[in-house]
Amino acid sequence: MLEIMKEPTLYLSQKVDIAIARIRQFEPLEGYHLADSGGKDSSTVLFLAQIAGVRFDSHYAVTTVDPPELLRFLREFHPETEWHRPEKSMWRLIIEKRIPPSRRMRWCCDKLKERLGSNRIVLTGLRSAESRNRAGRKMVYPCMKDGTKIFVNPIIDWLQHEVWDFIRTYEIPYCSLYDEGFDRIGCVMCPLESHNKRKKEAERFPGFYKAYMRTFEKMLEERRRVGKIGSWENAKQVMDWYLSSGMNRSKSDDPDQLPLFS
Repeated sequence: MLEIMKEPTLYLSQKVDIAIARIRQFEPLEGYHLADSGGKDSSTVLFLAQIAGVRFDSHYAVTTVDPPELLRFLREFHPETEWHRPEKSMWRLIIEKRIPPSRRMRWCCDKLKERLGSNRIVLTGLRSAESRNRAGRKMVYPCMKDGTKIFVNPIIDWLQHEVWDFIRTYEIPYCSLYDEGFDRIGCVMCPLESHNKRKKEAERFPGFYKAYMRTFEKMLEERRRVGKIGSWENAKQVMDWYLSSGMNRSKSDDPDQLPLFS
């Protein structure tokens, strides 16, 4: 058992004991593939796996739109985690697909984040309280897109404050972006986040904003080359749409999306 920096409450001890029992119960002979995003939840599961004494190897899916603070955190505090770079960057994918990703067209997740763990039992920090989309997830379930992959989510029923209680009790390092008010950390200007958060990140990460703008301009050039004409005339108009609340509406609400589904 790793050293505890301060005595956990009885309630937290019970939560930890249950999570450890879950991790040990489903441990495969070859060990877990631990999905390490560098966020607070996967950092919690990484520490729990160490306490549980199970075999695992941890992996990080580089997306090419990762916050630099997150990458520095992983290098310093999760040196055992293996990084996996994608075949194509977010920038190249936007140009090739001729449209940015959105909540309705989340091709970025398939190509960048969810590509690891085939033929393995994957240990994750997924929690049902994170979002409505995750509320129906179970502790153990097979991947619907890759039948060779099974997910085990030992903190599926933990609330956010319980994760932070665990982190503070065990003094687990976490990414500095949380101290800036970020509640979740992932791809910069992720289309699955609210438009307010995308706007906030556009201001917080000006280098990424400029990279998106350059990519949108190249994307428009590619659209013109293949004859896909829409109302977008320049990268600024694409960006205004990308940062708007209407970006995740149905395709009929946006004149630029309609011909892309033909």
